[in-house]
Amino acid sequence: MIDLRLLREDPDRVRASQRARGEDVGIVDELLSADERRRASGVRFDELRAEQKSLGKLIPKAAGEEKAELLKKAGELSAAVKAADADRDRAEAEAQALLRRLGNLVHPDVPVGGEDDFAVLETHGTIRDFEAEGFTPKDHLELGQALGAIDVERGAKVSGSRFYYLTGVGALLELALVNAAIAQATAAGFTPMLTPALVRPQAMEGTGFLGQASEDVYHLEKDDRYLVGTSEVPLAAYHMDEIIDADELPLRYAGFSTCFRREAGSYGKDTRGIFRVHQFDKVEMFSFVAPEDAEAEHRRLLEWEKQWLTGLELPFQVIDVATGDLGASASRKFDCEAWIPTQGKYRELTSTSNCDEFQARRLAVRMREAADGGKQQVRPLATLNGTLCAVPRTIVAILENHQQADGSVRVPEVLRPYLGGRELLEPVAR
Repeated sequence: MIDLRLLREDPDRVRASQRARGEDVGIVDELLSADERRRASGVRFDELRAEQKSLGKLIPKAAGEEKAELLKKAGELSAAVKAADADRDRAEAEAQALLRRLGNLVHPDVPVGGEDDFAVLETHGTIRDFEAEGFTPKDHLELGQALGAIDVERGAKVSGSRFYYLTGVGALLELALVNAAIAQATAAGFTPMLTPALVRPQAMEGTGFLGQASEDVYHLEKDDRYLVGTSEVPLAAYHMDEIIDADELPLRYAGFSTCFRREAGSYGKDTRGIFRVHQFDKVEMFSFVAPEDAEAEHRRLLEWEKQWLTGLELPFQVIDVATGDLGASASRKFDCEAWIPTQGKYRELTSTSNCDEFQARRLAVRMREAADGGKQQVRPLATLNGTLCAVPRTIVAILENHQQADGSVRVPEVLRPYLGGRELLEPVAR
């Protein structure tokens, strides 16, 4: 959530951010009114409580009718204090509910618009000319089936559409990708983490996934637990309700988890193969930093993602995601999109978001540091996340970009140590 003081001091900035996101601007004025009621009810409670305390000191000294009158007044004050306390709680709850509906403030450099209004920042690698090489590229599913690597028919039989099996070299390729990604992250100073796939509501809400993204979340109603769509959720909540000493920052974690997404609203999109699925594995980078270091950390996360995709020898572009496609928690997001030959376009493989203090405020993750006069101060820190390897999409990109005319697939050098030195994935005999 954003800082209420910022809302009071610069409501026009918040309105502009909501407008850029395509979200409700009226909520800003609703929240300003609710905040005024919250503060007024707090003042009223404090005044009545102070009067009650003063009266309480007079009663023991009084006698007769005076005491009776004071006791009567004390009873009336007690009821008024209880009512004021209830009013204060209601006003606080109303203000907090509205505050949680506000998205993060967008960075001023983010392009304004919807999904297609992104800005291309960089392009890397060379797109292969398959026609010049004398053959037509096959898509990842045809390649994966010939390699004995992907089985979507039995996935659908067992679990329904958008589920799949990785078999044989497909399973080995996933394990190689995960191990290589964790190795890169560990070398960069990240602590590897295996995270829970089920979380409590406060963890899911605290990271901002129960707002506009809630339709994509699986909820186990009987247990009131949520299946995570990314290990960002348990990583962000890892230090929930904690205060971290400033000299411990930055804290960087690389989480591996299975992820679950309902893919609501994606009917008819990417129905073939394993590009858009309900369950997949992912390696996610996550950073806790001082707010003033967040933008630099965002660029570092992007560089690690670029390093990863370059190592996989994939052509890709980096985009600055537009305001309407950011997600509630992010102030800015960079995507790395790999070229998918059979689609003839770039598609998202990795993403990194700067969430500033937004998630930390909701999860009560704070930092302690020295202040003027030798005192200590506590304030919210900043959180950032970056996908290093979303496995199925990465497999799609590898199979299609590194396929050979005979149906085999060349293994990028960075993965060969994790595949027993294998240089080619070859079709299996049927």
